[in-house]
Amino acid sequence: MRVSEHSVSRLPWILRPLFWLQRRRWGQVLAPALTWARVPSAYFALLGFYGAFERRRSPLEPVLRSLLQVRISQLVHCAFCVDLNAALLAQRSGTLDKVQAVGQWRESELFSERERLALEYAEAMTLRGVDDGLAARVSAAFGEDAMVELTGLIAFQNMSARFNAALDIPSQGLCRFDARPTDRTV
Repeated sequence: MRVSEHSVSRLPWILRPLFWLQRRRWGQVLAPALTWARVPSAYFALLGFYGAFERRRSPLEPVLRSLLQVRISQLVHCAFCVDLNAALLAQRSGTLDKVQAVGQWRESELFSERERLALEYAEAMTLRGVDDGLAARVSAAFGEDAMVELTGLIAFQNMSARFNAALDIPSQGLCRFDARPTDRTV
């Protein structure tokens, strides 16, 4: 890591219940949370933003959200994000199949047309920009409201992964499969 690790005891008391919840869910406090918590107002904003995308009534199904987050994490080279999001994808899909295939989604038969389009959109946003044709296809397939949410999720994951990658926040062993990409587009 490029910044020193903070302990929970050095952070404001108001944050401690959040870290208790992380220990309960993941068996440990997550390094990015401790890092973001150095700026409590930013950490609370981050949690609120993440919660908006993870709500039950999202037009984007949980597997699709996690699938996009894994792929973006691969593209940005965020070891922690790949680890966490691969664990969530495996949990949500009930299998490691999509986790193992996400780097080769174009060649794999595991992904639906909706997932393929969302992955294409995520890669375009992350790597090169979105052209009018792709935007029109996404809007037609998802609808404008879901396209806004899809765009926000992709932008959020890019921000999160770039933050963690820049600070070299390591994987914490949350996923039992190494989901680093093996394709040449990364």
